[in-house]
Formats: sequence, C-alpha cells, structure tokens
Amino acid sequence: MVYEAEFICAFCGELNTTTVDATEDAHQQYVEDCQVCCRPNLLDIQLSEDRESVTVDALMD
Repeated sequence: MVYEAEFICAFCGELNTTTVDATEDAHQQYVEDCQVCCRPNLLDIQLSEDRESVTVDALMD
C-alpha cells in the first residue's frame, strides 16, 4: 500500500507532497528535495501500528 502524505519544507516552509510505501518499515528516513526551493529535506516517517496513518516530519539535512 502506498500513501500520499504532506510535509512542510524545513527551509522555506512550503507544503510538499510525497508518497510513502507502507509495506516498508514502520519508521523510515530518506532525503527528498523541496518542490519549491529544491533544498534537501530529511523526511522522518512514522507509520501507525495498523498502517492506517502516516506522520512525516521534515528536518534539515
């Protein structure tokens, strides 16, 4: 299952959309560039135990 999730860029504060693969680990991290300012955000992703919800936090890489 793949979720569409949103995060706020850690640099410019703009809203971004990403996809999260729920078949992977419940805690994931990867780098994704902001769709507005193009700076790299370290995304910290937490899936709920039942895999029904996802939380994405963007950190400065």
